[in-house]
Amino acid sequence: MSTDDEDDRLFKALAHRSRRRILDALKAGPRTTGMLCDLVPELDRCTVMQHLKVLEDAGVVVVERRGRERWNHLDALPIHAIHERWIGPYAAYAASMLSRLKRTSEQEAKAPRTLEQTDAAQSEGDRPNGLASRRR
Repeated sequence: MSTDDEDDRLFKALAHRSRRRILDALKAGPRTTGMLCDLVPELDRCTVMQHLKVLEDAGVVVVERRGRERWNHLDALPIHAIHERWIGPYAAYAASMLSRLKRTSEQEAKAPRTLEQTDAAQSEGDRPNGLASRRR
């Protein structure tokens, strides 16, 4: 099976609000199906089971049967893989841009100001909301 098919199933699973609520509950630890039904009382047990099946097919829920109980466990690995593929590269770029902005602002703060720059900065502080003056 291709990665794209797996990604499609995962995005479909995450697209529904009730399934996200179920996953949020499973972050705290395994829950029985009955416990999860109590979490979403507006849904009947059959609908909750259908949502759990979608989550299981997407690989984010692992089911363990213990006697008559069905315990549902979160497997965050597929979500982590999506994060690494789609969010990680952008987050790294944003972090590097913030780092560069910090360095630049620190360098500017350390740089000596000319008398003209100091006068301009002081007069800017006298204006409401830091509005710049218009020179004609």
